Amino acid sequence: MKKSILVLVLMITLFSCKTTVKVPEKKALYEVLLQQNDGGGNINFYEILTEPKEIKMLLGDEKLKGKISANDVQESNFIILNMGEKPTGGYSITVDKVTETDTNIVIKVKELHPEPGAMLTQSITYPYTVVKINSKKPIVVQ
Repeated sequence: MKKSILVLVLMITLFSCKTTVKVPEKKALYEVLLQQNDGGGNINFYEILTEPKEIKMLLGDEKLKGKISANDVQESNFIILNMGEKPTGGYSITVDKVTETDTNIVIKVKELHPEPGAMLTQSITYPYTVVKINSKKPIVVQ
C-alpha cells in the first residue's frame, strides 16, 4: 500500500511539473529599413547586396545606424531600390510584395507617382529605399 501511494505521489509530481518550450521568434521575411525622397542614384536601378563585403558598407551608413547588425551580414541579403532622377517631389519607390519560393525570394517593386495637380516641391529628387531580406536565398526583382 505504501509503495502504491509513493508511486502515485511520484507520478503526480512528475506530470504536474510545467515545462516551457521556447519557440523561436519567426522574423518577418523583409523589413524596409530606409525610404527617402533624396539621396538615391541618377538612374532607375536595383542593387542586390549579398556578399559580406557589400553588406558591411551599409553598417557605416549614418542613416542606417542601429538598423543593421553584424549578424545581418551572415544571415540576410539587402536590396537598394533606386527610382532615378525625378523633376519634383512626390515620387517614391517601395516594396509591394515579397514571396519566398523553394529556390529564391521574389520581390515586387512599386513606384509611386504624384497625383495630377498635386502641390509638389519644385526640386529634383532621387527617391530610394533600402530593404533587408531575412534570407540568403537568391533575389529576383519584378
